[in-house]
Amino acid sequence: MSDAQDSGGRFSELDLAIVEALQAAPRAPWSRVGSALGVDATTVARRWDRMRAQGLAWVTAHTSAKSAAVAYVEVRCRPRALDRIIAATAERPWVFSVDEMTGDFDLFLSLAAPDLPTLGHVVHRDIGALPGVLSTRTRLGVTLFSAGGDWRMRAMEPAARARLPPASPLRPIVYSTRSQERSAEDWSLLRALGGDGRLGYTELGAATGMSEHTARRRVQRMIRDQDISFRCDIAHPSAGFRAMVVYLANVAHGNLRFTGNAVARMEQVRSCVSVSGPHNLLIIVWLHGLDGMAGFEAGLSERFPDLEIRDRAVALHSPKRMGRLLDEHGRAVRPVPVTLPPSRLAGAPAARGAQSGAVRTR
Repeated sequence: MSDAQDSGGRFSELDLAIVEALQAAPRAPWSRVGSALGVDATTVARRWDRMRAQGLAWVTAHTSAKSAAVAYVEVRCRPRALDRIIAATAERPWVFSVDEMTGDFDLFLSLAAPDLPTLGHVVHRDIGALPGVLSTRTRLGVTLFSAGGDWRMRAMEPAARARLPPASPLRPIVYSTRSQERSAEDWSLLRALGGDGRLGYTELGAATGMSEHTARRRVQRMIRDQDISFRCDIAHPSAGFRAMVVYLANVAHGNLRFTGNAVARMEQVRSCVSVSGPHNLLIIVWLHGLDGMAGFEAGLSERFPDLEIRDRAVALHSPKRMGRLLDEHGRAVRPVPVTLPPSRLAGAPAARGAQSGAVRTR
């Protein structure tokens, strides 16, 4: 496998293999990644440091899907207000992704809240009240069949892939309507890992004011209880994925779970979610170009004859993805770690946890 150094802000073959290894095991030690790829650990660490410094790849962490209410919000804006609205929404830590779109709406926001009343408040009275917002339309996430962290680069040789931990099987996760209680310490760890999901326990302790032992114990508990999710993300245009498309589809309710599970396993699919509203399946795909849409849609039609695509929109730019601000080339600029807004339910445990874990985004 070539280790040709590329300092021009692009991926090499080895870079992409390292990315896939970290997609499979985001916190794996460099010795294990190097062993799987047949490269020494120092080389792997050096190349990762370069990719991360150039904003080409990064590892992050966020609260798991089962711990939050999630909505996908379409926003129509006055043209002259678009940049201001993008900047304002991207700085909100509970808006975890922002995409500028073609079609009937201008922005596609993905956001999380501790409960449904709070979610409604941040959509209608916070985002909806921003100057220049003309309208919003909200689809509530119901069941997550796959997320961006489940997508794979497919750059490793099968033998190398076998040396890493086996991928966790995709299982549907029902989004919460009421978040669990979290301590201020757990929120502090989530914020630190949202900035760099590969921080060691000594670094985590220093960043949060905890001992290394306490940081290790708390993070391992969150991992064991599936309260935290890690993922390796990339600047997708630099890896050859130049088109992101958001599909809305209809599937007969009796087939929704089977179809959602199967669609989630398709190579091009980044995320597949059942949602509320007249169209019950949301599919987000990465393609090498717009000409890939025809082939992808033909594959859907052939495999799932009862699936009906009702809308499609192409992302013009993704200013934010899962807690990372991105430049026009999709490269990471800085983190805005995902944190839930304080609950509006009086006396809610989630409110106390979120308030004590308030985020400073600058």
